[in-house]
Amino acid sequence: MTEGKARLTFLGTGTSQGVPIIGCGCEVCRSSDSRDKRFRASALVEFGGLVILVDAGPDFRMQMLAGGIRHLDAILLTHNHKDHTGGLDDVRSLNYVDRRAAEIYCERNVLEDLIREYPYVFKFPKYPGAPEWRLHVIDERPFMIKADSSDKELVWVHDVGYHYRHPDGTLVPTARRLEDMIESAERPEVASSSGVPSAEIVPIRGYHDKLPVLGFRFGNIAYITDMSYIPESEMAKLEGLKHLTLNTVGYKRHHSHFSLEETLMIADRLQPEHTWLTHLSHSFPRHELFSEELDRLREERHIRSIVRPAYDGLVIE
Repeated sequence: MTEGKARLTFLGTGTSQGVPIIGCGCEVCRSSDSRDKRFRASALVEFGGLVILVDAGPDFRMQMLAGGIRHLDAILLTHNHKDHTGGLDDVRSLNYVDRRAAEIYCERNVLEDLIREYPYVFKFPKYPGAPEWRLHVIDERPFMIKADSSDKELVWVHDVGYHYRHPDGTLVPTARRLEDMIESAERPEVASSSGVPSAEIVPIRGYHDKLPVLGFRFGNIAYITDMSYIPESEMAKLEGLKHLTLNTVGYKRHHSHFSLEETLMIADRLQPEHTWLTHLSHSFPRHELFSEELDRLREERHIRSIVRPAYDGLVIE
């Protein structure tokens, strides 16, 4: 794994509807505590000298503005549900400011859904102003992310669209066919040492009901959301963590998410120093009360891991 410290910022810790939910008048949705205001689930990770976003849902724009984020080296997608991919059009702003295409890492089935759901991104010749993406196909095997090379600078040509500026100054359209936008992710065993910042990412295979999804390990931090089952074969990837993030939407057993009971069992088994709960719904108490409840449960069950509800803006490292 990439050496060095990982730093994760929770950009969103809510369910697919966020918290507060439109039209709801419950105590949690009416709470004045900022920790009870939850965007859709997403995280920013600084690792190996790179800035990496996990998921870009409908709140992507507001999350980027709230965090003052002007640059991303990569966007990792856990799966293709709208609360995790619905903000991808808004990378247009970063294309213009950062002069780079968005480097998106996802599984093949997610890529195929993106082609259907964002047809204008993949239409050739390209529509001027469509977001610029470069897609890397991944699976549950480790892969490498590298800082973008200097010969991939985007240049906007008015009423024509983006071009790449080559070292000799010539401008070439960014993509003329689908194959120009898609490549397989580099594997650690074949990645060359080029002196640019790079990071090895370890995917964690899980299931969101029957849908295969991915979590990701960054050094001693693992980020898992939207899972209801992790195969036994993947558990070894989650050993020796300082921080483990797990999704839970409520107390009752759920077909596509871990229940609170299941997250506590996983925390007890893996024993990371800290377990952070995300993708939280308004069915849990207000943040302060929920934290106290988790302390009681942890003490009663003699769980070594410190279990806490995450909140938007929380930083762990």
